[in-house]
Amino acid sequence: MFNSGELNMFEDGYMGVPQIMRTDILEKDGYYLLEIELPGFTHEDVQAELKDGRLTIIADRPAHLEKEDQKVSYLRRERLVGGCKRSFFVGDKVKEGDITAAFKDGILSIIINNTERELPREDRKLIPIA
Repeated sequence: MFNSGELNMFEDGYMGVPQIMRTDILEKDGYYLLEIELPGFTHEDVQAELKDGRLTIIADRPAHLEKEDQKVSYLRRERLVGGCKRSFFVGDKVKEGDITAAFKDGILSIIINNTERELPREDRKLIPIA
């Protein structure tokens, strides 16, 4: 789970800092905690899906919220309109029952129980960098 040896540890092909759905991933005793920023979305706008070892978060605003007042004209609009999605590889051993989620104040918190046994790590040999 969240194997640092995999190139697509957090998302396939993504090499920069996302502008939306910024995520902190913490490893604690027996579980992982994902804290995902979803400003402007409500609890009803957010879904989480587990399929083929991938946890996918989907946030989508209903279309009726995109309609603007006819008397208002935006000069600039930077807030996200529509939806977004992001996937995290969590491994094939994770089941739906291993995951709990809560949404509060624009932050989606997901706890994933660590079902894999960690092998003891070898002592690392650091290589000096000049």
